[in-house]
Amino acid sequence: MENNQIITLPHLTNEMVVSARKTKLCAYAVAIEGWRRGLTLKWYTIDSGKFDNMITFGVNPPGRLFSLSSKERTHYFFRTRGDKVSNEAVEVGADKDETKIYLSKAGVPVPQGDKFGADATDEEIIKYTNSLEYPVVLKPTNGSLGNGVITNIKGEKTLRKALAYVRSDLGYREVIVERFFPGEEYRVYVIEDQVIAAYNRLPANITGDGVHTVEELIELKNQQRRKNARLFSCLIEVDQETHEFVETAGYSMDSVPRKGEKILLHEKTNVSAGGDPIDVTDKLAPEIKQIAINAVKAIPGLYHGGVDIIIDHSKPVEKSAVVIELNPTAQIGGILFPIKGKARDIPSAIIDYYFPETKEIGKEKPNIYFDFNTVLEPLQNRSAVEVEVAPAHVGKLYAKKYIVSGAVKRVRYYEWIKKEALDRQLNGYINNLMSGEIEVVIAGADKDVVNNFKDIFSERPDLGEVKKVKEEVYRSPVKIGFEISEGFKTTSLRSVEATLRKMEKEKRRIEKEMNRMTKEVNKIKQSRSWKMTFFLRNISNFLKKAF
Repeated sequence: MENNQIITLPHLTNEMVVSARKTKLCAYAVAIEGWRRGLTLKWYTIDSGKFDNMITFGVNPPGRLFSLSSKERTHYFFRTRGDKVSNEAVEVGADKDETKIYLSKAGVPVPQGDKFGADATDEEIIKYTNSLEYPVVLKPTNGSLGNGVITNIKGEKTLRKALAYVRSDLGYREVIVERFFPGEEYRVYVIEDQVIAAYNRLPANITGDGVHTVEELIELKNQQRRKNARLFSCLIEVDQETHEFVETAGYSMDSVPRKGEKILLHEKTNVSAGGDPIDVTDKLAPEIKQIAINAVKAIPGLYHGGVDIIIDHSKPVEKSAVVIELNPTAQIGGILFPIKGKARDIPSAIIDYYFPETKEIGKEKPNIYFDFNTVLEPLQNRSAVEVEVAPAHVGKLYAKKYIVSGAVKRVRYYEWIKKEALDRQLNGYINNLMSGEIEVVIAGADKDVVNNFKDIFSERPDLGEVKKVKEEVYRSPVKIGFEISEGFKTTSLRSVEATLRKMEKEKRRIEKEMNRMTKEVNKIKQSRSWKMTFFLRNISNFLKKAF
């Protein structure tokens, strides 16, 4: 396995975003940044009526729509897109052909191609495509997440199959055909005149180590992805396409690739399809960054968003790139939790843009967060259409972890500790340890109150005897409120994860064995002896039924 160095954002950890997956992660990251700066945060359902004038593509599950308010104003957000971005800009971004028209007029490089409406016949599309130079790309005008995009089509026969799949099977009647531009794909996030982040999106891949098989390398890569808050639910799936890519590289799933050899497993570069997000913000050429900035400026009313660019590094930099797509509501999880490189703080840049007066407050990020599932529960069960999150502590947060030894009446003692903490406006939790000791984490704005909390533990001898209290500075995120954890929480989670990994491994072993046995059975059925004994087997079966 590759030893990839990753620099994460200390104020946005895996632990904090455990309940925010996929597009909820994007919304949560932006929302919590504003909330920490003292802005009022509210979450909504689509039925709240607050977003009637904002295109949200009919989004229904809670956790994507929110507002942030200062004393002067309120801004509404759909995931990473704020209300400064106009609906007209969103509509242009949703139509790939319309996007190309605007970009071309502004002098932004785009691939050569044309759009075909729902009424166009496959023969019309094929005739036009044959006038271009193969290979080509076929994609729907309004697809997302790479759905329906077929790249590197090298001839008419393959094009016909692709048209049948995209237009008939997937139902995307309106399509675009473009010249295939070779190179690597990048997502660049722009806010007005500044590139905030850029990452290379590589298709799902593995790198040989000379020891493990292809199948084992995929599992090792998935283990790495399970530890990543964005990639946790975007594992590499072994399907027919995977087998084809492995065979093209000259291997099978049981082969051991040479050390250092990289094998592609899928064609799509999307993170959701197992792709790797690799930070390149500091490496991207200024000329490429300017293309991304020009692309955003080319769309009226689009002040920030993601720009997808393909770069052919074999060409001179001024001719090496084309813009293939704009994303007014871009996902940012890949750069918040890259598989290699440095995480980039897009949420801070977005809040700076909408609430510039909070920039100084944003430099001092308190390591505090709220439980997303708890906040969204009234929206999930439809008992409310909007929910306001309790205000966050603004400014420096002091935190300590205390390990308490002794014999106490746990239920009553824990409740008493919780009351004492809340009375002092402290956040944290109390938890059992496998050693029999008690772990207590306390965090608050007043350093003396936090430090003096250790004196509280021995104040109730009627609830038990405290023999010793150890203390240390606590630097991990602290959830707002005070929680009494049930059981041995940390150990149990690790145990569950280990059990799941064992079950997945056993499942793969059984599937592999079933495939082997199926092949053996088919081989026997095709053998000469099996065919010659066909009559005898039928007689035997008849006699068994008769007697």
